[in-house]
Amino acid sequence: MKILLLGKDGQVGRELQRTLPPFGNLIALGRDDANLSDLKGLRDLLYIHAPDIIVNAAAYTAVDKAESDEAAAYRINAEAVGVLADYARFNGSLLVHYSTDYVFDGEKPGAYIETDTTHALSAYGRSKRSGEEAVMQGGCHYLVFRTSWVYSAHGHNFIKTILRLAKEKDSLNVVSDQIGTPTSAELIADVTGLAIAAYYADMLPEGFYHLTASGETSWYELACYVIEKAAAMGAQMKLDVTKIHPIATEEYPLPARRPKNSCLDHSKLAARLGFPLPDWRFHVDRVIDQLIRQEIADET
Repeated sequence: MKILLLGKDGQVGRELQRTLPPFGNLIALGRDDANLSDLKGLRDLLYIHAPDIIVNAAAYTAVDKAESDEAAAYRINAEAVGVLADYARFNGSLLVHYSTDYVFDGEKPGAYIETDTTHALSAYGRSKRSGEEAVMQGGCHYLVFRTSWVYSAHGHNFIKTILRLAKEKDSLNVVSDQIGTPTSAELIADVTGLAIAAYYADMLPEGFYHLTASGETSWYELACYVIEKAAAMGAQMKLDVTKIHPIATEEYPLPARRPKNSCLDHSKLAARLGFPLPDWRFHVDRVIDQLIRQEIADET
């Protein structure tokens, strides 16, 4: 089979290059190779490569910028996804696509399940929801994975930002009333590979699935955890946990509204795959260890 991966340079895309090759010939493209804003070019590219599986790890992810650039977000997160779905339908391909907790408003008391009503609070969230609808309306075979609070040792993410700020600042304010589940790009890629295998073995029906680690935390609690772990691993920092202060969302205003509850119930996917997904601390520890080891190596 031929697999086309879009977004190869992103956090998830980097990890997918490790887990997708067992399924066939992998063609991995980045922004320079596949401009999702160019819908005609994207359509032509699909017919040139003729993939049996399309894995779309590309997206417009500038959450706050999308508030003033909503058309661009929709172009990439919705219209381009529609092009992928159309191709997949006409050619019998499988479309694997990633979505987000931002399609929900965060008002539910517990974790969201796949069939809960969506109500995005931001332009980014609305564009991602429109992408979900484009997949459903496209009539293709698909697996859509909603995930949240993605991080890795590469790219820009909360964990790397906290570690950087810990070297620059001796105090820090972090939002404490938004909860969710940190989910590593490594886990997302591993589960994606297993899900594709299960799909072709008729063990995983097509549809929507929530793909996150287990457990929940707040941004404030996550920041404290990261600093404590980094300190225990020998990282040199100005900041310690006693100088991390919890604040309310309203005290840290941003252009885009965030859901206060980003917890996604992944029990449907775990049951289908036949194993529990790990606690969020497992992969957070791995990434912190990787980053600290690399930092120490760079200094020697």
